[in-house]
Amino acid sequence: MRGRDVFLDSLVAHGVEAIFGNPGTTENPLLDGLHAYPQLPYYVALHEGVAVCAAAYYAHASGRTGVANLHVAPGLGNAIGMLYGALKAAAPVIVTAGQQDTRMRLRDPVLRHDLVAMAAPVTKWAVEVASADEFALIMRRAFRVAHEPPAGPVFVALPINVMEQETTQAATTSGLLYTAPQPDPAGITRLTELLLASRAPVIVAGDDIAVQQANALLVRLAEFTGAAVHVEFLRSLSAIATTHPCFRGRLAFNAATIREQLTPYDLVLLIGGSFFEEVWFDAVAAIPEQTVIAQIETAERKLAYNFGVDLGLVGHLPATLDALLAALERAAPPDYCAAAAARNARLAEQRTGELAAFAEQAYKHTARAPMSPQLALYTLAQALPADAIVVDESITASEDLPKAFALPDARSFHGLRGGGIGQGVAGALGVAVAQTTRPVVALSGDGSAMYSIQALWTAAHHRLNVLFVILSNREYRVLKHNLDIYRERFGVRTDRPSPHMDLQHPTLGFVAMAAGMGVEGVQVTTAGELHAAVATALATPGPYLIDVIVSGK
Repeated sequence: MRGRDVFLDSLVAHGVEAIFGNPGTTENPLLDGLHAYPQLPYYVALHEGVAVCAAAYYAHASGRTGVANLHVAPGLGNAIGMLYGALKAAAPVIVTAGQQDTRMRLRDPVLRHDLVAMAAPVTKWAVEVASADEFALIMRRAFRVAHEPPAGPVFVALPINVMEQETTQAATTSGLLYTAPQPDPAGITRLTELLLASRAPVIVAGDDIAVQQANALLVRLAEFTGAAVHVEFLRSLSAIATTHPCFRGRLAFNAATIREQLTPYDLVLLIGGSFFEEVWFDAVAAIPEQTVIAQIETAERKLAYNFGVDLGLVGHLPATLDALLAALERAAPPDYCAAAAARNARLAEQRTGELAAFAEQAYKHTARAPMSPQLALYTLAQALPADAIVVDESITASEDLPKAFALPDARSFHGLRGGGIGQGVAGALGVAVAQTTRPVVALSGDGSAMYSIQALWTAAHHRLNVLFVILSNREYRVLKHNLDIYRERFGVRTDRPSPHMDLQHPTLGFVAMAAGMGVEGVQVTTAGELHAAVATALATPGPYLIDVIVSGK
């Protein structure tokens, strides 16, 4: 058998069901070999970054390994930004790139470069296959490393001649591995004591809760303890329904404001995330000094990473939360349960008031055109079916998203990690491939959409059911916000305009761009038009685009 056969057999053996790629000459062995593997559909992207992003979002949406196929050095270079996003999102992805014939290595042929050195900083492991005999071991190891907590992308370079070499080493898997660590009983006992002693607990929920399907257990823990629940500023998945009474929204992106948000609490329980990703420097700790800090993670390296904790516990999240709940139910006295119930009642009243206030604010200027971003989100939430999956890159509108959409389960929301833009419209491709029975809506700002607008062609080419909603304020609004913050923090004059942050002259024509790539679309300026456009989109097979003109915020 040839190296390419072992590579493709390895994908099948590890349960891969989709490849996202942008091919070139050095990828010919893979593409030609796919004729014999109809169980491995290949989704063509017109830019390598789109392929990697789609594969990463597919991994989270499907629970399977994402696979992206790129073209040598320039192609890998094009994808580095999205690889960074996949790394920050802990997405288990195998990224490959073709490599020039190794027999020309010393002659510095066109397109060749050190692909391993390029990929290493943004992957968990990067390797180039030196002989066909290495394929089985490298692929087996690549899948294992990609899924080891914290999960993340692995890169494999595939030289064209090595893909065609003969080998007797057939594809294998690592076998059935039981790797979920059980929590230390002493740690469970101590954490139970800390929670029972708390009078104002808060939980900060990370992405791993959704990855390990511990959402229901998180909700039970929050309700039993009467704890508020915050999520990270940037998150990939939904740990708790945004309409749940305990949900308190996302934390800020700077330590001083996070500190203000956490000051009302005497205990902070961090579960399954990166705590914290900041944008601006503050010379204070994000968690007040007198606050008790406990942390539960799936990997020891994530414990006490940025600050010390009073208790750190490693364990598979479902097993750990289940054990913790059992211990709390055994040990909690009646007065604790009564106090927790009172906290739950206050949280419910607060959340109900917030949602009602948002709805009132959204409709305050219903007749205004263009509509506000809040009204656009609220209208979308009302028009879409309850099982819609939201892929969010609405940027300046993202703060209001949890007030408009319920996002009831772990697969209802997919967001961006790492801060690099362009992920929304590209990631929606992977979500649509993974979740074929649910409607998928990609929310993107106009500036963000232009980073990977080629994704529209892929959606049309493969008839993917994605509703692309572009919130067009015709500016890089988030940059204007950040410019204001920068000027305030560094004492810079504030009476100057925002340079190079407007998206006009010419105005971007998303409906025309979509039409040029085979996607139907319409532009709307009012809530009524938007509601009608969503109905049309849902009745139209394949992708559809709505360009929503919104006011600045």
